[in-house]
Amino acid sequence: MKIVDAHIHLWNLDENYYPWLSDGDRPSVVSDYSSLRRNYLVTDFLNDAASLEVVAAVHIQAEHDPRDHLRETRWLQGVADSPTSRGIPQAIVANADLAATDAEALLDAHCAFANVRGIRQALHRRLDAVPPYDPLLDPSFRKNFYLLSKYRLSFDLQFFPHQGVAVEALVRAHPGVQFILTHAGMPLWRDAERLGLWRNSMIQLARYPNVATKISGFGMYDRTWDAKSIEPVVALAIEHFSPARCMLASNFPVEGINKAYVDVWRIYSEYFATWSAAERQALFCDNALRYYRISLDRAQTT
Repeated sequence: MKIVDAHIHLWNLDENYYPWLSDGDRPSVVSDYSSLRRNYLVTDFLNDAASLEVVAAVHIQAEHDPRDHLRETRWLQGVADSPTSRGIPQAIVANADLAATDAEALLDAHCAFANVRGIRQALHRRLDAVPPYDPLLDPSFRKNFYLLSKYRLSFDLQFFPHQGVAVEALVRAHPGVQFILTHAGMPLWRDAERLGLWRNSMIQLARYPNVATKISGFGMYDRTWDAKSIEPVVALAIEHFSPARCMLASNFPVEGINKAYVDVWRIYSEYFATWSAAERQALFCDNALRYYRISLDRAQTT
């Protein structure tokens, strides 16, 4: 089975600055990430994936220094262009503050790099700031969001359950933007109220044809996840988005806190073992190629 990993991270703490890793200066959706405070380079990823047929990977911005979003993209393109990287990452989802006065200039600069495909601005990231900040309520963010369509960039959609109504309004207002839900909408909490909000958001967002979802991120709330425990999340995603709008991802190296890379894909293979070859091909490979506009002519097998 060929694999396109729809969500990975790389970082070099010697060359770049990631406040959450370098300083440990803020809360994270990952409860104990001390083991991540080390370089995770493309060579590490290739070693982790060595026994699998990973033909391409999508890099999602890793919360690099917010004072210089472009530096991470420049570094990643250099990694992808290196003969030793085997083309990884074939797609880059960069970071930007869409409420900033220079948002368009930054998007234009990101797009100068061949592998840039989209933007992820985590919408929950500053909800606990003093004072709290929600970009969905910021007129500048809403005004500038059309720029994604102008520059043909997708938007990786990451938010907390109580933001769901505002997220749906954003999606409804921008039918020309491809939205991709991070980690199946991140059902991080176990209480009935927030799980209900998560479920409702998934169902509502699935009504919009310009929204797809990744199936991933289970280790953020279940350290011992397996093919049985992921059933409620995967079943909901597949039911409402269909296999045509779902894709699989590892979330490595974050998922590596709990699982080896090969075990992530072994669990997915076990869960989808009885599915048709066409459905498996779509979930493991083809959907990510389509949504992130990756050509396998440029991708290389690890």
